Amino acid sequence: MKIVSWNCAGGFRKKFEKIKNLNPDIIIIQECENPNLYKKEFLSFEYKSFIWEGESKNKGIGIFTKPNLKLQKLEWNHVFEISISEIKSDLLKWNSKDLKQFLPFSINDNIHFIAVWTKGNENQAFGYVGQFWKYILANKNEILNQKPIIIGDFNSNKIWDKIDRWWNHSEIINILESWNYKSLYHEKFQEEQGKEKNPTFFLQRKREKPYHIDYAFIQSVKLKKASLELGKFEDWIEFSDHLPLIIEFDK
Repeated sequence: MKIVSWNCAGGFRKKFEKIKNLNPDIIIIQECENPNLYKKEFLSFEYKSFIWEGESKNKGIGIFTKPNLKLQKLEWNHVFEISISEIKSDLLKWNSKDLKQFLPFSINDNIHFIAVWTKGNENQAFGYVGQFWKYILANKNEILNQKPIIIGDFNSNKIWDKIDRWWNHSEIINILESWNYKSLYHEKFQEEQGKEKNPTFFLQRKREKPYHIDYAFIQSVKLKKASLELGKFEDWIEFSDHLPLIIEFDK
């Protein structure tokens, strides 16, 4: 099974031929427009099975699969409370349906995913990686029981950790590792968080402004069966500021 995750920087209807050439079974696109509103443009796209969710018609997460796969959106909307009395006296409470942006789905009823595109919010203290921290805590039971592949654009890296925020990148890595999750990239390339040699994002599409902010987190027992490749800068930069993650699982 081959999976491609890519932040296409919008306008996927003009770029899907590039992804088709990789012949993936599952395509996960961040910053994807709603295909239902661009049916004519998507007419030649062979991946007719899809789900989409977004805040505007041109910016969301799109999941596309080959026709032989059963694709189903999962409904994970949980309220979570956490006491932070050791820091201040109030109680944090949130509903995961309000967090942006996460799209859980299943393939053939037995392979589960969480597609990720973290975004800012009005309370910037919990923007981006803070949104993901809240989401995984709210949906801890589903993650532990269904063991989804967690994949996408996280807009996060250890280099941006702030010590006064307990929801920083390093803390998320600690939580995921306690649940037996590993970053596929870091396992395969044997690199430390924050010291990645291969970027996935180029600010303003400039080679001299590289960052690693796209990840695939997988249960440890599945790592040996998975391979990972990153798209090449020269092949993808005209289409997006992100490079795709290309993952294959042995049967």
